[in-house]
Amino acid sequence: MGRTNGRTKVEAEELDVEHELPASNEGETAPDTAPAAAAAKAQISSRETETETLRAERDMLLDRLARLQAEFENARKRAAREQQEFRDYALTEAIRTILPVVDNFERALQSSNAENAEFRSGVELIYKQLQDSLAKLGLRPIAAKGELFDPRLHEAIEAVDTSDARDHEVIEELQRGYKLKDRLLRPSMVKVARNPQQ
Repeated sequence: MGRTNGRTKVEAEELDVEHELPASNEGETAPDTAPAAAAAKAQISSRETETETLRAERDMLLDRLARLQAEFENARKRAAREQQEFRDYALTEAIRTILPVVDNFERALQSSNAENAEFRSGVELIYKQLQDSLAKLGLRPIAAKGELFDPRLHEAIEAVDTSDARDHEVIEELQRGYKLKDRLLRPSMVKVARNPQQ
């Protein structure tokens, strides 16, 4: 065998076989890219669906958080209102037990005794201090004498036939009534005029 540029002919043929480009088959087409594109679209669609699901879940959680915050605020306001009502109720019971003492002070002051002027002035001073203390707590007397009878504020003990007063006018207060803030604590016990001419 002859040498070609220092190589044998067999070696040259082997070398050419190794470096030879693959033969192209003219009947075959380029690889199909449709399945890859479909897979990419499916992946994008899957991610969009996942994103929408996450957004919906986020919106639901935000809505739930807003509702819980509103419920918490309502519960806090309700608890504060209940505490205030409890304090008012406790105060109501305490003042209700003091009212007979106030009534006795008023009766003692109505019976005038000129002999003990100094004692009377001392009792008047104590009575005024008691009234001021109760007023600071929100106790207010109910106006009765000269007013028209109001069944929400007055309790009629007796109806008196008279032409000297208007029909249904309170002519005498037998026991003073009181309100604590805006709540009726005790109605006034009164005598009411019944005027047949009116």
